Amino acid sequence: MGTARGHRLVPHTADVRIEAWAPDRAGCLAEAVRAMVESFADLARARPRADREFHPAPATDEDLLVTVLDEVIFRMETADELPVTTEVAQDVGGLRVHWAVTRTGEVELIGAVPKAVSLHELRFGGGHAGWSCAVTLDV
Repeated sequence: MGTARGHRLVPHTADVRIEAWAPDRAGCLAEAVRAMVESFADLARARPRADREFHPAPATDEDLLVTVLDEVIFRMETADELPVTTEVAQDVGGLRVHWAVTRTGEVELIGAVPKAVSLHELRFGGGHAGWSCAVTLDV
């Protein structure tokens, strides 16, 4: 962790488990979104087509993580779009999540598409080495 940002898929029996880390909470949220999308979509040739913003309600860190990832799933199912890039910043009254999105049909699906975020073994928090999270995605 420390000053580095990143994410990875972790072996899981039936679903998809991701871990993400960054120096700060906002960066960790952005990495978690990237990890989730990359778990099932190849973004290598994806081109942003529109910008979207999301302002999650203030919540505990773990609830915030679930809310942001659930919003990605919701938008994928209802608006047929996926984030190519994610930026999270502190805003008046909470966080602002900015996505540059593409159409789902414009990316190659390479894995099982998540249907929900599981609360089982959910972890999100900060410490002296930065922020990290782990979450299981129901597929």
